[in-house]
Amino acid sequence: MADTAVKQHHSHDMDMTTGNITSLLIKFAIPMLIGNLFQQLYNTVDSWVVGNYVGQSAFAAVGSVGPILNTAIGFFSGFATGAGVVIGHYYGAKDNKRLSDTVGTTMLVSLILCVFFTIVCSLTAPLMVTLMQTPAPVVADATAYLTIYFYGMAGLMLYNIGSGILRAVGDSVLPLIALVISAVTNIILDLWFVIGFGMGTNGVALATDISQALSAAFILIALTVSKAPYRIVWTRLRIDGAILSRIIKIGIPTALQLAITAFSNVFVQSYINAFDEVGDCMAGWSAYNKIDAFAMLPMQSVSLAVTTFVSQNYGAGQPERSRRGAVAGIVISCVITVILVIPIMIFAGNLVSFLTPDGSELYMYYGTLFLRYISPFYFLCIVNQILAGILRGAGESRAPMLIMLGSFVLFRQIYLFTLTRLSSSVMVITFAYPAGWAVCSLLMYIYYKVAPWEARYLRSAEADAKKDAASV
Repeated sequence: MADTAVKQHHSHDMDMTTGNITSLLIKFAIPMLIGNLFQQLYNTVDSWVVGNYVGQSAFAAVGSVGPILNTAIGFFSGFATGAGVVIGHYYGAKDNKRLSDTVGTTMLVSLILCVFFTIVCSLTAPLMVTLMQTPAPVVADATAYLTIYFYGMAGLMLYNIGSGILRAVGDSVLPLIALVISAVTNIILDLWFVIGFGMGTNGVALATDISQALSAAFILIALTVSKAPYRIVWTRLRIDGAILSRIIKIGIPTALQLAITAFSNVFVQSYINAFDEVGDCMAGWSAYNKIDAFAMLPMQSVSLAVTTFVSQNYGAGQPERSRRGAVAGIVISCVITVILVIPIMIFAGNLVSFLTPDGSELYMYYGTLFLRYISPFYFLCIVNQILAGILRGAGESRAPMLIMLGSFVLFRQIYLFTLTRLSSSVMVITFAYPAGWAVCSLLMYIYYKVAPWEARYLRSAEADAKKDAASV
């Protein structure tokens, strides 16, 4: 392990290779959860503003493009996950030279991907809206919102990469600060552009672009002025082929899984959109998705904390400690989910009404129905989210990709295609998500217990160490 003499702790970073496991996971996950809540405020505030000051049609338009946005963001987040795992391994091993090289490789590749995604996504936005069978009354608003959002998506991408670097070394505080600043800016600009200038959906999209650019600037500046070995040195950015290969090995399967799963939700949305012509069901589904996104954040934050914990501890040669982290992560997620699901069930109608107070009775009916019938099944997600986080932290990302794609895409699409032809009830669509979660959790648990993934990681780490030694 090279450069071990350099002191490892800097600013808010956290060495998770020693200390109480539960305390470390909670300490790391709480700022990340709060940060993710603020990040989720971007689209939720957009929806609330248009739902209250523009109308139900605009609300449905903004909410309906969520699966498309998540497709592009998911792919980039997968790349960030791969980079974070590699960074976490080198941080845990206290190999500052390769830690710095990994950050440089990550940033240069990210800048290239930003340009590519911005061009491709903004040009194909109208086609994406058409693929969802979007009702005619909301096509114009949905297309405008999506196109403008894509123009500024580089800000969100660079924030995710920068915060991924920080989280890999245990720093979840700086990403939180960036998101608080960004979310407050977004709220102010949303109200200013929509109420003050009457810009409608265009205004909320522009506000989001500006806010995301601020969060990216904050994180990148923090990494640039840092004295830590994971700082960004812009004049030294270069792509290290061996490191990029490791990032791709972990990141691309995760990126494909996130992107394809999100894209498959475009087709789920198309089933909803085709259910009625006036958009009540579509608006109700949008309301459910906004609230669902918040409810999922705790377990997703704990899963990310587990990934960081596992990557650092495997890098430090402590697999047994990594396994104990898995159990702690599942327990923490279960407790938080119980606390969340009960009020969601009780106050489902109030939550739906809050997003669009003047919504129709059918909108209220559908939104409340979706929340009350789906939210009790969130416990199914805990197993697949935490176990996937463990496997990715150990560098095993292909199996989670295949299991999640098989469950969330293949199984779910077969389910919808088959059952919607046997029944015209909206309940068939409602249970598509829980059914996919159940299949995924079962398969993930079997793989985690049976497959020799840990032995493969240890062999791979030994081989990588030999290559690194030979290259010095």
